[in-house]
This record gives sequence, structure tokens and C-alpha cells, in this order.
Amino acid sequence: MTEDFGRFTLPFCSFVVPGEDHPRVGVGVDTDILDLTTAAAIVVPDHEELFAAGTLDSFLAAGFEDWEAVRYALTEWLGTEPIEGPTHEHVVDHHLVPADSVELRMPFAVSDYVDFYASEEHASNLGKILRPGQEPLTPNWKHLPIGYHGRAGTVVASGTPIVRPQGQRRTPEGGVVFGPTVRLDIETELGFVVGTGSTMGEPVGLADFDRHVFGICLLNDWSARDIQGWEYAPLGPFLGKSFATSISPWIVPLAALSQARVHAPERTTQLLPYLDDATAEPWGLDLHFEASLNGSIISRPPYAGMYWTPAQMLAHMTVNGASLHTGDLYGSGTISGPSPDQRGSLIELSWNGQEPIKLDDGSTRTFLEDGDTVTITATAAGPGGQTLYLGAVEGTIVPNIEHSR
Repeated sequence: MTEDFGRFTLPFCSFVVPGEDHPRVGVGVDTDILDLTTAAAIVVPDHEELFAAGTLDSFLAAGFEDWEAVRYALTEWLGTEPIEGPTHEHVVDHHLVPADSVELRMPFAVSDYVDFYASEEHASNLGKILRPGQEPLTPNWKHLPIGYHGRAGTVVASGTPIVRPQGQRRTPEGGVVFGPTVRLDIETELGFVVGTGSTMGEPVGLADFDRHVFGICLLNDWSARDIQGWEYAPLGPFLGKSFATSISPWIVPLAALSQARVHAPERTTQLLPYLDDATAEPWGLDLHFEASLNGSIISRPPYAGMYWTPAQMLAHMTVNGASLHTGDLYGSGTISGPSPDQRGSLIELSWNGQEPIKLDDGSTRTFLEDGDTVTITATAAGPGGQTLYLGAVEGTIVPNIEHSR
């Protein structure tokens, strides 16, 4: 698919040109990539060293002032329309490469990974499915952002094949067997990339969110629902989640989302002071997602309805004194809306397998089969009525070869 970022979003990536192994840092410009590793000496001369290694690690660690300075310089060079003149042609045009001609790599080294559960609709749906006849939400759900600790080592870039995980699962008859999951699912999510770390013992407040988080990526936290269902009590997700989490190769700066910021949904429970954002800057985000399975759009989840904001997630994640590190990644949890076609996971869309999902080719799914390809895209409102494209995350399920021997 051709990705067109225009000239306002200015997302960052790490890429490799054909015939080379050394990565370079790039910036999405229309359907091209500005090679910032080679152009930095002229475009951002005071920050050249931040892009020399070819990944975003040094740039993320540099901090808020440097993020702002680089974005300002890029905007000056690129503008919303191409600048004419010999200097621009020499610097910008000479360092633009077609995005579809390069290999996109993992854009940064993931230091740690946490996933949240921030959608009231998603949490309510799962409560109705898994605990019928009981209150859908657990008593703590509206008091704090619930999360679990994932594995940084299994966060992979978009396009990486997803090997069907195996583990223990319960049979319908009540027995316990070992083998590949038969209930492989997706989770349509938004990821948040930490740039500036924090000191252990010093929580990060709501007002400091954008001083620590550089930007966003699209995220699919693949889930083996049968493995998860057998293992999760009493400690929560483990092998049913830790086998793979895919992220988009493009990291969109928070600065590009100023027009998309909205207030979070109305709170129905009084929050403790460290989470109370009633008078804080709004960090809800009006983003629109599409999840496709083998080319068929199966869901259009809206992010604006997420109950917990990324600022609240960060505040809760550090309130006990846990420190942040450059490259920490945390996910929003599955994004689901109030309508059936806005549910961001297959367990919701098929209502735990009871209502098969019909694809455009006439086939049906309840959970993923080997060979299935899942693609998640998203857009946001931009300045002047623009629609900003935020990238894509994709993965194809491949069989577990070891088990099939």
C-alpha cells in the first residue's frame, strides 16, 4: 500500500536502502522519505549527531526542547508545500527516496512494555462475554487504569510474520492439552513511545506527559484467548500475550496531533488527585482506526471514546515510584466503540465465536487462521481540515512448524 503522510505529520522511521545494512533515520514526506541521517548536517545542523546511528534512540533521549527544535527546522525546510529554489532542490530533493523502495526497520529499541485496558466498551464487552450475569466492569476499573507488564523482546516491526503460539489450553470437556492456540486474536491499539526517562521514586504527573512521551505508533497486541483464559487467574496475562506485539514503523510526534486533542469522556467516578484531569490540558485523542482481515474491513474503532487518557496511564504507571527509560512503550489496550462494527478485537466482533465474521470473499472467521493477514491503519484531524494519515501495522499468521513436525 502507498502511504502518503503529506507535509505536516512528519513521522519518523528507521530504514535501509537496497544493498546496504546500515540503517538511516527518515521522515515521512508525502509518499517519500527524507533521509535525515545524510541531510541532518544542513537541515538540522545543531542536532546532526542524534540521527547518525540510524535509529531514533538518541533523538528520543534528547528531550522535549530538541524534539521541538527539530520539528521546527523540518517544517521550515519542508513546509506544507514544496519550497522552490536551488537550495531546497539540492538539500531536500536530493535526499528524498521513495518509501516503497526501502526496507523499514524497528524504529527504536524497546526498553520496556506495558499494555493497558483503557476502553470502557471493550472492558464491558469482555465482562459480558467472560462473566455473564455479573457486573461487566470490575470494581476497580473506573478508579485506575488497569494494565499488565508485557515483554519488550517480543515487540516487532510491522510486517514481521506472527508464528502461531502454543501452550496449555482447556478443552470443552474440561481437560488440559498442549498445542497451538485455536483462538488467535487481534487487539487494535495505540502505542505511546517514551523519550525522556524519569528518576526512580519520582512519579510523573499529568502535566508532564508530553515532556516524557515523544509520540505514538499503531499497535496490535496479538492474543491467544484460549491460552490466556486458562492461565490468567489469578495473576493476569502471560503466555497468551507475550509471544508477539506488532507496531507500525512510523513514530508520529505528539506535536502533529494538536488538532486531534479532545476531552476524555465524562467521568462517572471521582478520581484521586493524581489521576483527576478535570482541569488539566485535554489528552483525549480523536483518532479513527480501521482494522482489516485479508483486505476486508472488519472494524472501525474510534479512539476518542477511550475512558483513560495516555497522560493518566503514564501517571498511574509511575505513581508507585517506577522509573521511565528511553524507549519504554505502552499500549492503550483494545480500542472499541459502542457499535458492533467498532469493536477492536475478534473476541468481541464474533462474540466469543458465536457470531462468525463474514469477509468480502464470502469466507467467515471467528478467530485467525494460518495465512490470515491483519492490517490496522489510523487517521487524525489536522490543521485546515486536513486528514492526517498515521501509518499502518500489519502481520500475517504463519503455522507453528515445530508443533507440526
